[in-house]
Amino acid sequence: FYILIGYPLLLVYFFRRSAPAVRKDMGFRPTVSVLLAVHNGERFIRQKLECLLALNYPAELMEILVVSDGSTDATEVIAESFAGRGVRLLRAPRGGKPAALNLALRHASGEILFFTDVRQIIHPDSLAHLAANFADPTVGAVTGEPRFLDPDCRGSQADMEVYWRYELWVRRRHAKIDSACNTTGWIYALRRTLAKAIPDDTLTDDLVIPLEALLRGYRVIVEREAVAFDYPNIKGGEFRRKLRTLGGLWQVHVRLPELFTRANRMRFHFFSHKSSRLVLPWGILLILAATVALDSSPVRSFLLLDELLLLVLALGDYLVPKRSPLKRITSPARSLLAMNTAALLSVVVFVVPPRRLWPPTRVILEDKTTE
Repeated sequence: FYILIGYPLLLVYFFRRSAPAVRKDMGFRPTVSVLLAVHNGERFIRQKLECLLALNYPAELMEILVVSDGSTDATEVIAESFAGRGVRLLRAPRGGKPAALNLALRHASGEILFFTDVRQIIHPDSLAHLAANFADPTVGAVTGEPRFLDPDCRGSQADMEVYWRYELWVRRRHAKIDSACNTTGWIYALRRTLAKAIPDDTLTDDLVIPLEALLRGYRVIVEREAVAFDYPNIKGGEFRRKLRTLGGLWQVHVRLPELFTRANRMRFHFFSHKSSRLVLPWGILLILAATVALDSSPVRSFLLLDELLLLVLALGDYLVPKRSPLKRITSPARSLLAMNTAALLSVVVFVVPPRRLWPPTRVILEDKTTE
């Protein structure tokens, strides 16, 4: 109850303290290094680079670093074709996104680092809004917000939109209280002075990097005017993404012991919103086991039926027609079950190579599937 209902209510009614407003200055123009790590992104790289070059930000203050993470398709050829327009290609053996970002960090010269991925489309004004927040010396990182290109999506994709709306609301509340704890990996910026290499097997750079800024006394801010648009995942893609991000959350708990100390000013909120995701499925299983252990009675039967209702609704979702009104109930139930199943399985990050939890993301483009 606390994880799903109680903590959100606390954010609404009890945590009203606000940190000082960010001294945002749209005239502030630091130099920026755009870091784009990509593996076999020929389907998106040309569109992405055109998008970056069209940003409303002075070209002389911006450098674009593309790190090819062992690409075997036309990614590098396409990126090289932009060399005359200020795009610099760095080649790296296949090592994963963290290793590619570490290489980019060694070559970046900008005062601000702008992290983005190859697939998403960025609004032209986004970088200017992100950079403007760094006029405030207390700000260490700034994240933009995600949007999806299929607003009429149904089923699991619609549930993902609901999840993102809740996640963004929590981040905004955290930033108003003091600081958000994580960013959107598609669109976030960081002071260059706060950047340092991350382990090559890191699963969530967009959590590790901003947490380092928070632990060093800076704020992580949400900028609502900075927006990136993404394509919908194919069915099952969200489960794989959650398995990776929750595995990365386990990594963070083990590798950043400062989270448990006063260095983490947001530790109560971090544990209530982040750590709780790892605890929730085990709590559900414990409640179910405790109910089964009760003596036989009408109360026990009622509780068992109530607790199994989620499972029935989730499994029934596969039988419910797409446009049926019942989808409004069964689809969220299936998504909640999938998220908690992913949380249970995420502990495998301690026994298997983390990169195995990071498969290619498959998305829908014009009724076709691509990676």
